[in-house]
Amino acid sequence: MSQRIDSDQRRFRQIVRGRIKKNLKQYISQGELIGRQGDKQVSIPVPQIDIPRFKFGQRENGGVGQGEGEPGENVQQGEDQESGQGEAGSDPGQHVLEVDIDIEDLAQILGEELELPKIEPKGQARHEATAVKYSGIRQVGPESLKHFKRTFRRALKRQISAGMYDPERPIIIPIKSDTVYRSWKEETKPHHNAVIIYMMDVSGSMGEEQKEIVRIESFWIDTWLRSQYKDLESRYIIHDAAAREVDRDTFFRTKESGGTMISSAYKLAWEIMQSDYPTGDWNIYPFHFSDGDNWSADDTMNCVKLLREHMIPASNVFCYGQVESPYGSGQFIKDLHVHFKDSEDVITSEIKNKDGIVDSIRDFLGKGK
Repeated sequence: MSQRIDSDQRRFRQIVRGRIKKNLKQYISQGELIGRQGDKQVSIPVPQIDIPRFKFGQRENGGVGQGEGEPGENVQQGEDQESGQGEAGSDPGQHVLEVDIDIEDLAQILGEELELPKIEPKGQARHEATAVKYSGIRQVGPESLKHFKRTFRRALKRQISAGMYDPERPIIIPIKSDTVYRSWKEETKPHHNAVIIYMMDVSGSMGEEQKEIVRIESFWIDTWLRSQYKDLESRYIIHDAAAREVDRDTFFRTKESGGTMISSAYKLAWEIMQSDYPTGDWNIYPFHFSDGDNWSADDTMNCVKLLREHMIPASNVFCYGQVESPYGSGQFIKDLHVHFKDSEDVITSEIKNKDGIVDSIRDFLGKGK
């Protein structure tokens, strides 16, 4: 029975995984998963899933190859029924099932569908993590590590060899010599730390739709990078004419007005990088989202200088996403193309609407940096 249950569970997980892969672009563009995120799992809405199985009917009710007609006679198509007519029905509609999936599995699906390469961390691993690995069996140990299956198997062998086992009354009683325990060893593995520094323009030209696009995209960027790094930190900076660091909730809910001075965000990001994230120990990912408006050409040149002299050399890659807005000029991405045309360490992406999020994620993460 347990093997059949395990088999059904595996089939169910495969079906769910297939549904998620099939509708992944819809999940990404509509942002359905963000509000359902837990610490390690996400609840995903999928249509009701029925595992196919044979169902046998009553013989007297007819079935395949039964009923009126002669051998060799063509089977006629049934009468069409017009849809959308008639009175309101009383039958239940299709229900939507919410299925929990691990964040790691979701990241794997994202990587497979978008063909994202594994990230190659920059520099040497400076931090070590200790993990416990169960490696064998031994005769002594704590009760919490008792291996019940092997213990009962040893007891069964002992009773059979001693002629004590009765198939009519299959009772197995382990004794002390039958009991075995899992053994373990600690493994020390080097790993890399990483930080994402999100920056977003919250001036008057960035509306709710633009912020929602940033919110959705940052969720999927987080999901992928967390699958690549054991420890990932996130920092959040908002700016109009001035920049300040905020928490995640404030980052996505703040509504400001006024002008835009992008260099204020870059200066603050560089201060955070200098004080908290030494380049040799951390993989650093600055992401900036804006509608492309900036206060002046002089401030744009300040941004270029900060990027070229400080932020880019200290980062794995610098990513700029320009969200289309009816009020933004869209000039800043053009300026970045002029000054960093041949740089592989600066990635830009234009996001016209929610449907463009998938391509933008592929732009940012598709180089494996």
